[in-house]
Amino acid sequence: MALRGGLLLLLMQAVFYLWVLPPLSGGLPGWGVPADLAAAFLLVALVILGGALRILFTCRRLGIVKRVLLVLNLWIPVVNLFLMLWLCRAARDEYDHECYREEARRVRAERDVCRTKYPLLLVHGVGFRDLKYFNYWGRIPRELQRNGAAVYYGHQQAWGTIEDNAEAIRAKILEIQTETGCEKVNIIAHSKGGLDARYLITRLGMGEAVASLTTISTPHRGSELLDLLGKLPDGLYHKICGMVDAAFRKVGDRAPDACTASRQLAPAFAEAFNAETPDDPRVSYRSWATVMKNPLSDPLLSIPYFLLRCVRGPNDGLVCIDSAKWGMFGGVLSSRRRRGISHGDIIDLKREDYRGFDVIEWYVGLVSRLRDDGF
Repeated sequence: MALRGGLLLLLMQAVFYLWVLPPLSGGLPGWGVPADLAAAFLLVALVILGGALRILFTCRRLGIVKRVLLVLNLWIPVVNLFLMLWLCRAARDEYDHECYREEARRVRAERDVCRTKYPLLLVHGVGFRDLKYFNYWGRIPRELQRNGAAVYYGHQQAWGTIEDNAEAIRAKILEIQTETGCEKVNIIAHSKGGLDARYLITRLGMGEAVASLTTISTPHRGSELLDLLGKLPDGLYHKICGMVDAAFRKVGDRAPDACTASRQLAPAFAEAFNAETPDDPRVSYRSWATVMKNPLSDPLLSIPYFLLRCVRGPNDGLVCIDSAKWGMFGGVLSSRRRRGISHGDIIDLKREDYRGFDVIEWYVGLVSRLRDDGF
């Protein structure tokens, strides 16, 4: 509104000088017109700048790259007018999207579409922790809870091995059982968290405590990126992993082992892991894959996407489609636009809204289906 208001003020000022001022110009002092022009320009500039900054800092449809390009080009005459109109459109699209989301919330307010029979246990991937002030899952858990879900977190290590993380998840499930009285949980796991959960179910004998396991972008058959990293000299690889371990000890990892944890994502390890970790017939296994459509879909993953595309095929920046398939495969998640959905987009990592795919509503639908299936 502020941005549009500024452009409207600019138009009104032009009308004033073309049709209103000429008959009055004889009555103004010599310095009146320049002073009025300067004051009007300053006022309009402040209003427009305020509106542009509000959109730049708050609009969820602008990625980091777009924000930087806008800041660099907003100062170019004429070009900035087109950019401001584009910002107005982005703000309008976000407003329409939020209205749609609020209407959806209102319609299902009394239905508790995410109130499943068993609590949800969200299990994160490698390199992250379940932090209090930065949720790995972005805005997703709050929306699930708003629709009746009971949400818990795995609280495993960021760079823990599959074995250590599975033990941490096991302890969390026992805690949930004691707190809620429920015999089972529904696990939703992203990336390596899916491997941690499979080990928990089969190798730690926790199948009776897990009703369903939904894995999203999990490298069940490994990621060839680890084969590429494996070509680094061992000394350099261990040194890098040692630096990672030291950093994550400071944020809470009890026994980080980046070297082992990363190599557990390699295709060779996955082949042996799958042979030793068969599915438990008591658990419903479900999976989903995500895919980027081009390297610019997610600048943070553009290089790994390109490398993986060359050696394996379509991927989300870290995991290929075939590797993500396990159990009942739900399909490949992408957007109708050119962007696609990256490995980080599917957990709302950057808290952005993308045209053609609503990640928050997708999770509401996912959990709603679990409820409808009796889980």
